[in-house]
Parts: sequence; structure tokens; C-alpha cells
Amino acid sequence: MSTLSRRCLGAAAGMILDRLAGEPPSAIHPVAWFGRTMTAVERATWADRRVSGIAYTVLGTGIGATAGRIVNSVSLAVAVTVAGRELRSIALQIGNVTRSGDLEAARTMLPSLVGRDPSELSENDIAAAVIESVAENTVDAVVAPVFWAVAAGAPGAAGYRAINTMDAMVGHRSDRYRNFGWAAARLDDVANYLPARLFAALVALQKPASARLVLSSVARYAPAHPSPNAGVAETSVAASLDRRLGGPLRYGDVSEDRPFLGEGPRPTPRDISDAVALVDKVERTMIGVLVVVGTLDWLRTRR
Repeated sequence: MSTLSRRCLGAAAGMILDRLAGEPPSAIHPVAWFGRTMTAVERATWADRRVSGIAYTVLGTGIGATAGRIVNSVSLAVAVTVAGRELRSIALQIGNVTRSGDLEAARTMLPSLVGRDPSELSENDIAAAVIESVAENTVDAVVAPVFWAVAAGAPGAAGYRAINTMDAMVGHRSDRYRNFGWAAARLDDVANYLPARLFAALVALQKPASARLVLSSVARYAPAHPSPNAGVAETSVAASLDRRLGGPLRYGDVSEDRPFLGEGPRPTPRDISDAVALVDKVERTMIGVLVVVGTLDWLRTRR
């Protein structure tokens, strides 16, 4: 079996395993272990300088890639680094609670998906926040690890998850991490650049009649977003659902006047299930493509 067929079929198997079994408990989850390790590394290396953050990021990426090489199984690496089932489950739970009218409970649950201040969000604001998170995190938790698994095998998937985890830990614009977290944030931008655009293309494929609208909306609105990748993911979903995402938000004591993405009305809690169904179709499309490509390449090499 060739490298391409082994990686494609292994990635498909890993995605299916995640869909069936979901995430292991945090006590035994390799990503949680990595997070605890990097917390200790941060304590040892932190300084308010970019060079210290670069050292931290290089070390963490090396740890992740080395772990993937030791495992040497694309299917296992993908199963561990993909988290689509959990993402969709949490989003639907928040959507159901919001639709029931219990906004306080929904606000309490929201930090499991997003970092913004939920205390004053309306039900439509909560819906927008959940849909934006579903879009962005489908790139982070599904498309990107699979992309890097196919591109670079198990070390690629594990190395990517290390980069993304470090970005979540230190890639903030706070006083502590503005310099130290710079390298992790920039490397995460680079690692997600192609996967975010692949995600937008896959979203467009789900509704061929509106594919051109999805892609033109990405070209029009995404460049105004402060993230080179989140704007692409969020705009593609907004256009596919004919909803308007984005807009001003608040992270703790910091307010950001972000642009609106899309031209439709603001989403309602009922739109959360549509967004979840959309990204679920994207994931199933990926599995199908991986199986077809892997099988065709395997048949080709047997001749």
C-alpha cells in the first residue's frame, strides 16, 4: 500500500472512530497530557520576549510531532486529534437550552465553546457565537488535523494538534502573552491557512446552487476579519445558511468592533442545528473523499 492510500484510508478510519466513540476522558487524553506538559514548560521558559515564546513553540511542536512518530499510526493519531463529535454535541446542547428560553444556563455553558463574555448576550447573540465557534472549530478540530495527517502522516496530525493547543493556551493578546504567545499564534495561522480554505470549499459543495455565493462572500467579507482563517470559516457558514455572523464582541474587559460577515438576518437558536448539520455533512464528505482517493490509489499501485 502506498503512502497516500495508507494516509487517506487511515485518516478516514480515525474520523469514523471519533464519530463512533468521541473523546476519551481527559485523565487519559493525550491532548490533555500535552497541555499539562506545556504548562510546566511555560513555567520554565516564560519571559516577556518573543524569543522565549519561539523556544516554547518549537519545543512543543517537536514534542507533538515526535509523539506522532512514535505512535506511527495515522488512524490512531487522527482519532485522538479530531474532535468533531464533541464539538457538535456541545453546540446542540447549548442550542437546545437556548431554544427552551433558559438563557442563564446557555450563558453558563457557552464558555465551553467560546472565549467571549456571555453575561449580556441575547439568545440571538448566543446563537451567533455558537455558529461562529462551530465553523472555526471544525477547521481546528476536524479539517486541519486530517489535512496534516494526509500531508505528513501521524507526526503531521500530532504536530498540528500541538500547535493548535499551544495557540489556545498562550496565543492571546493579554499583557502576559502578547510577546510570549506571538510565535504560537502565528504558527497556528500558518498551519490553518490551507485547511480553512479547504473547509470553505467543502461548505460550498454542500449546496451547489449557492456555491458561488459562498465563495464570493468569503472573498468579500473574510479579509476584514482580524484572523486570516476564522473569517474564512465563519463567512462560508454564514453564506451557506443565509445568516449574518460577526459584529462587535467582548472578551473579558476588552471590546472588539469586528465586522459583520454575510448579508442575511442574524441567526436564531434554531439555526444552530442547521450549522451543526452543515459541518456534519462536511465531515462525511471528507470521509468519502478520503476513502475514494485512498482506494483508487491502492488499486493503482496493485497493477
